[in-house]
Amino acid sequence: MMQEPPPGAGGDGPVWHALPAADTVAALGSGPAGLTPDKVAERLAAFGPNQLPATAAKNPLLRFLAQFNNALIYFLLAAAVAAWTLDHHIDSLVIVAVVTINAIVGFVQEGKAEKALNAIRSMLSPHAHVIREGTRQAVPVADLVPGDLVLLEAGDRVPADLRLIRARALLVEEAALTGESVPSEKSEDPVAAESPLADRSCMAYSGTLVAAGQGAGMVVTTGSATEIGHISRMISEVQEITTPLLAQINRFGRRFTWISIAASLLLFAFAVLVREFAWDEALIAVVALAVGVIPEGLPAVITITLAIGVQRMAARNAIVRRLPAVETLGSTSIICSDKTGTLTRNEMTATRLVTAGHDIRVSGAGYAPQGSFSVSGQDEDVLSLSTAGPLLRTALLCNDARLHQGEDGAWRVDGDPMEGALVSLAMKAGLDPAHVRGEWPRQDEIPFDAQHRFMATLHRGLDGSHIFVKGAPEKLLSMAAHQAGANGPEPLDTVFWQAGIDAAAGQGERVLGFAVKPVTGTPDRLSFADLTDGLVFVGIIGFIDPPRPEAIAAIAECRTAGIKVKMITGDHGTTAAAIATQLGIAEKPEVVTGADLDPLSDADLRSVAARASVFARTSPEHKLRIVRALQAEGGIVAMTGDGVNDAPSLKQANVGIAMGGKGTEAAKEAAEIVLLDDNFASIVAAVHEGRTVYDNIRKVIAWTLPTNGGEVLTVIAAILAGFAMPMTPAQILWINLILTVTLGLVLAFEPSEPNVMRRRPRAGDAPLLSPFLVWRVFLVSALFVAGALAIFFYALARGQDLETARTMVVNTIVVLEIFYLFNVRYLHMGSITLRGIVGTPAVLLAVGAVTVAQFAFTYLPFMQLLFDTRPIGLLDGLVIISTGILLLLVLEAEKTLLRRVGLFSDEL
Repeated sequence: MMQEPPPGAGGDGPVWHALPAADTVAALGSGPAGLTPDKVAERLAAFGPNQLPATAAKNPLLRFLAQFNNALIYFLLAAAVAAWTLDHHIDSLVIVAVVTINAIVGFVQEGKAEKALNAIRSMLSPHAHVIREGTRQAVPVADLVPGDLVLLEAGDRVPADLRLIRARALLVEEAALTGESVPSEKSEDPVAAESPLADRSCMAYSGTLVAAGQGAGMVVTTGSATEIGHISRMISEVQEITTPLLAQINRFGRRFTWISIAASLLLFAFAVLVREFAWDEALIAVVALAVGVIPEGLPAVITITLAIGVQRMAARNAIVRRLPAVETLGSTSIICSDKTGTLTRNEMTATRLVTAGHDIRVSGAGYAPQGSFSVSGQDEDVLSLSTAGPLLRTALLCNDARLHQGEDGAWRVDGDPMEGALVSLAMKAGLDPAHVRGEWPRQDEIPFDAQHRFMATLHRGLDGSHIFVKGAPEKLLSMAAHQAGANGPEPLDTVFWQAGIDAAAGQGERVLGFAVKPVTGTPDRLSFADLTDGLVFVGIIGFIDPPRPEAIAAIAECRTAGIKVKMITGDHGTTAAAIATQLGIAEKPEVVTGADLDPLSDADLRSVAARASVFARTSPEHKLRIVRALQAEGGIVAMTGDGVNDAPSLKQANVGIAMGGKGTEAAKEAAEIVLLDDNFASIVAAVHEGRTVYDNIRKVIAWTLPTNGGEVLTVIAAILAGFAMPMTPAQILWINLILTVTLGLVLAFEPSEPNVMRRRPRAGDAPLLSPFLVWRVFLVSALFVAGALAIFFYALARGQDLETARTMVVNTIVVLEIFYLFNVRYLHMGSITLRGIVGTPAVLLAVGAVTVAQFAFTYLPFMQLLFDTRPIGLLDGLVIISTGILLLLVLEAEKTLLRRVGLFSDEL
């Protein structure tokens, strides 16, 4: 009979971080000798392997067929079948090609979200060192079970969620899980049950990295029950967000389909019953009109426009994994950004030294030993630096880190980041670490431990032996009775030091205290008893993870563009607020902690999320709730991040942006966009390109609908009024074919308009056809009908035959569409006709291709035979071109008039 699993091992029992270590061992039915093989086998059967489930891959065929599940695509396919049935094979093949290409692009670009869970799985190391039956063994990570005793050393990846029972100077890098910028100090002591994840110092979580020290812990949860497994489940439960553009196109397609079908049926009935057309002639005409009015090039043009945006973003170090994300980023109204490594450098830097007589500031950022010292803004105060000598020497000697410069010129730290910052600080002051450490060889040490909160080292120097101590400033102040003064030790001024600590903390700095004690004789051993008296407090040093300078400029540009930036971090509120102020997110940022969010309902959270600019001490659940709350308020949310803890919110956001350099694979797979340079400024460049993409899509729609409508309404007017058809069905299809593959594409290549980043983000519920575009559809369609019919009756009045008149109408519609293209290239600026006419190379090439095609249509004998056309004289040709010029002047005057009277001011 199988043994009952240990209570809580599946995640529903004791709160492990609140239990004493001995109680945890007892609850898990384990001990110092670990588990027996029988218990391991029983628990492996009960809990399963210690691995995260792989995401089931979608059937490729079903994923491809899903690309056709769109009302507009159904309409296009039906039109292709109808065109083929009526022997219009070329147009039918064009429609099918457009639809197929669109589906292939969608198939390739989408369907990658399932990789997010598998990317998290790769973070688990393949083997773990455990104690089983009293012996040390290396076992596959998948074979770990609750109750296993796991040994940890520097460099190990934690293989499961552990309750630590032994920790010796143990530091665990948890940034990918909690967002903390420095390794977490670990101990065996339990913490409060309500402690957030980042404060559970007696726990080591699966997927995190041991940065220093040694330890041992009991496995309490494995596989999907771990914290990283919990994140994995949240990713799988997040619903995919449909981008605003795709949602609007789907709605437009459905409505357009039903309207077109109804209008076609009514027109067919009218032509047969009222105008007494033969039913087959009426059917051919109606199908030709339906094909003409369908914007079959729209899906392809939108895809091409997005693809061009992808290429432009790639040139700015932003890799797009999913095409629609380009347009979504352009409509973003809120950017939620992680702090560590995204807005900051993720490199600790010592920025402040406080001695008994001076408050010294240090310039520079990161680990590069480049910077200067100043007191009250004055550079290199010799007296202040001399008094800071004991502090700098203590910081360098009570230190295990090493700095080295890589081949790429970047400085990197081997060891603890804060110790690396101290080595850099000493080098800025002109000290040579190797020389100083050679003069003061270390004899013994007391490693840092969370229980005593300090590190101490014993050194033998030229003037005798000394003990150097660094640690939590409050702890060292309680141990010291004197401080280093200008003339030697003096009574400790606790009030002064506490004020210095508070000032540094108010600037978002982490603070370490330093003390020294001369020792008589030449001892070679160091004990805690040696620190009970005689310590002289020499000063404090403040550290900060400095903001990226480019992030400051990027946030300023976001404000200009009407985009709100919110910081969501696992760091402390005071630190986060100080960084937010330095970045320019807000002058006095409102800080909300994860503990503040817990009691709030989803409805109450919406107002808090909209108001606050900094969210501190947050968990993955908090980030997910914040993003959802902002979306519920109508925001189009972009979420940036680099850690596993960011993956669920990256997937939930309208567009997730992962850091490509320091980001985890889980974050990259959950995101739609990956920044190669981890530069927040690249986000702004991507937003710029995204807005350009949306502008170009808007221009494509503004050109396509009224031009299609104009040519169709011209024929409908003839049917309704009862006069001769101004174009034959074949000629309608010719216009549709030649313009779709030329002028219909060139707007995708338009450059950005100058004011693209000075406009407010468009509303998330903004309609695809804005009021201005609706006005343009009606106005331009009417002008097209007027121009085409005017030329038609002009030709008949001059005694031209019907075939010549129809040829002139076709050329007139093409000329009108060319000149309208010049006008629609700039919708957000003043009257700039000449600039629009100059055009880009793509525009000029397309216009040249259309011109050549129309000359062939009009003058080549075989084209005349196919389309029943006639040659046009020079005078008639000039009249047709004059019609296009008149259209351009009218529309430019219309734009100017609308601006002056204030109509459509948000769009113009």
